[in-house]
Amino acid sequence: MRARRAALPAVALLVALTAGCAHHDGASPATPAASGAPAGTPSGYAEMQKKVNAAESAAAAADRDATSNADR
Repeated sequence: MRARRAALPAVALLVALTAGCAHHDGASPATPAASGAPAGTPSGYAEMQKKVNAAESAAAAADRDATSNADR
């Protein structure tokens, strides 16, 4: 009886890990292909790409502003 009680947490952990790490065949509601991102990219990639593009545009604008002769 004691052996069963000792093994119960280990079995529960094994079941939880197996369920959590199992691969699912079904597509998620917002797959990367549906969001316009190339296949094989992580979820949220398209949104992050937009943020990177905006940051690059802001940096380029700041560079142009810094080298501008308008204030001199």
